[in-house]
Amino acid sequence: MMIRLFKHYIPHAVLLLGLVDLLLLVGAGEFSWRLRASQIGMDPGLFVDRVWPHAGFAAMMLTAMISVGVYGADSLRSMRYATARLLVAISLGIIALSFADFVIGQQNFWRSTLAYGMASAIVLLVANRLIVGSILGTAAFRRRVLVLGAGERAQRLRSLGEKPECGFAIVGYIGMNETNRVVEEAISRTAIHNLTRFVENLGVSEVVLALEERRNAVPMKDLLRIKTAGVHVNDFSSFLERETGRVDLDTVNPSWLIFSDGFSSGRAVSSVAKRLFDITASAVLLLLTAPIIVVFAVLVKLDSKGPAFFRQTRVGLYGQNFDVVKLRSMRLDAEAGGAQWASKDDPRVTRIGNFIRKVRIDELPQAWSVLKGEMSFVGPRPERPEFVAGLEEQLPYYAERHMVKPGITGWAQINYPYGASIEDSRHKLEYDLYYAKNYTPFLDLLIILQTLRVVLWHEGAR
Repeated sequence: MMIRLFKHYIPHAVLLLGLVDLLLLVGAGEFSWRLRASQIGMDPGLFVDRVWPHAGFAAMMLTAMISVGVYGADSLRSMRYATARLLVAISLGIIALSFADFVIGQQNFWRSTLAYGMASAIVLLVANRLIVGSILGTAAFRRRVLVLGAGERAQRLRSLGEKPECGFAIVGYIGMNETNRVVEEAISRTAIHNLTRFVENLGVSEVVLALEERRNAVPMKDLLRIKTAGVHVNDFSSFLERETGRVDLDTVNPSWLIFSDGFSSGRAVSSVAKRLFDITASAVLLLLTAPIIVVFAVLVKLDSKGPAFFRQTRVGLYGQNFDVVKLRSMRLDAEAGGAQWASKDDPRVTRIGNFIRKVRIDELPQAWSVLKGEMSFVGPRPERPEFVAGLEEQLPYYAERHMVKPGITGWAQINYPYGASIEDSRHKLEYDLYYAKNYTPFLDLLIILQTLRVVLWHEGAR
């Protein structure tokens, strides 16, 4: 089943895989220490004396693994993809530990033990994915779901359930007197004498209501009995939100947004913590990256005519406009004909602009907007007023994304590739609404960590 941590759902298979990884990393740290101790003829001592160094080693490695996408959908369905990401994560983790040890000067991590720890961690973690990962991916470890419905919604659940990384298996479909049947093998409701017993006999752990038209079709008595029998009952929109990490615009309605869990008003402490983090992180980032910004500002000036920086009006919190500052990556006459979306291999992008966009250096000056409080590090990307006016007319609930402060990175940015069309904006809005609905500092932390994956592999850069 899905496990909820701070309002965000994590598949049980991912959580179990992560916990086993954590134990293996501690084991790799202990193995490397004992191996080095035996080589130099030193008494290794007690394990409890090395708990904190081992914990630091495991925590750093796990953080790097989350950051580069080791627990993402692609890594869960491809062993080659997972191994490549593991190699990058472990290498980054070792570099970070070496730097931390140098700064602290404690010599908690010897170079030899880090080298042994790196090799043993790679072997153990790859083996974990070959053995434990493959077992967790089998149907025996997936939630057994019964779908009430046989129309387009039921077909969408079938497509979702066929993905290798999904955490559920559909054990049956029941047609609830619907006229447009799409799932042909669905059992008619009239053919089932006792729906509660039918659910129990199949060993169902969750029933999903996926009706096209709910009027006079919802079996309230049956659902009540199923619920009281200990089986989870869910509606289609909530199920999709949990499984995909987005709010499905095709099926949600105002009443669902109002009565479903989310958009909590009790965010005072979280908001203060978020603002303190934004101030501290933006000040540090500006201080550390000032030389980089200056160097590339000079390169931008040398590469093409025009200023190194440019200001652009964006729509922020509660629909208020503000000016965002970025390193210029396009020609000075890029929008001589008016505002327009960026496109793949956009001819308006300069040579230096193409590079700084890929590695996101052009975004660094936005830390100034974060420091001023106009933006946050994490939130929906702010759009231009020229686009917002049209998007609010064409996309339902688009204005709701402005109820949270815009950010440099966000849930949409790490989950959906860069897009520059109405359809892309619709998909990104689904992720933005999920973020606005389920915001917690924990979700912010996940987004910040996984932003490294987007930068390293240029995912979404244009």
